[in-house]
Amino acid sequence: MKRKDFVKWLALSPFLFAMQPLSKLGNWSDSLDNSAKMPVLFLGHGSPMNAIEENQFVRNFRDLGKKLPKPKAILCVSAHWLTQGTKIMASDPPKTIHDFGGFPQALFDVQYPAPGDQQLAREVRDMVGGDLDHSWGLDHGSWSVIKHLYPKADVPVIQMSIDYNKPASYHFELAKKLQQLRHKGVLIIGSGNIIHNLRQVNFSKINTIGYGYDWAKEVHAKTGQYLKDQNYQALIDYKKGGKAFELAVPTPDHYFPMIYSIGLADKNDQIRLFNDELLGGSLNMTSFILGEGI
Repeated sequence: MKRKDFVKWLALSPFLFAMQPLSKLGNWSDSLDNSAKMPVLFLGHGSPMNAIEENQFVRNFRDLGKKLPKPKAILCVSAHWLTQGTKIMASDPPKTIHDFGGFPQALFDVQYPAPGDQQLAREVRDMVGGDLDHSWGLDHGSWSVIKHLYPKADVPVIQMSIDYNKPASYHFELAKKLQQLRHKGVLIIGSGNIIHNLRQVNFSKINTIGYGYDWAKEVHAKTGQYLKDQNYQALIDYKKGGKAFELAVPTPDHYFPMIYSIGLADKNDQIRLFNDELLGGSLNMTSFILGEGI
């Protein structure tokens, strides 16, 4: 990717976007039979160009989509919907949001016409609190990766925003309230990047897979091991990780979706990493699937 593309993308970063008990399920889930427990995904979405480019990362997304059970609906927590308080997208159908600049017209031409699900949106609202939102659609944190999993756009998709004023521990606990949806055929996806420092990107190495600064290599190794060991508290306490973590997570917008994904785990779940690579010195594409027998 060219430097000017990243600069424009950075200028339009997520900073521009500005209870009932779990046992009380609403009509949406009451109407569904219990299903085999769905896995949970965290997808390192990287550049918006991954929506239309052909590379090993999108090939792995497509391969994963072929192996996943087809869900009744998808709930996505994207790095690109930051709000005051928690919002749940209730648009139906949701528009495809092109929330970036400086990219080829072909990327702006992409539409992902998946249906929404207002009943599921109300269910999520009742489970976690917050407000329904009828203005938001599918931002590129969701559609740029979901389109590779389900290219026919035939699975309903909703998004839940990230309350940017809350700490990682809050988001981890909030995610737990959604666990029962895994037994109702809902695929929950966190979409962001664990290491995401656009200001430090080495543009001459942006397409060199595996290239990372020393601090990025340190965080890449540590977070990978924390995930494999299911040491979720260390991931929640990332601010205690010193200078390397300060550089790797200068803002938590792309990190918090991963916190939602691990918050949905239970004691029987395992984690398998994929796309576990550094890029451009200060980014990584690490993704994972979390579930039983994966």
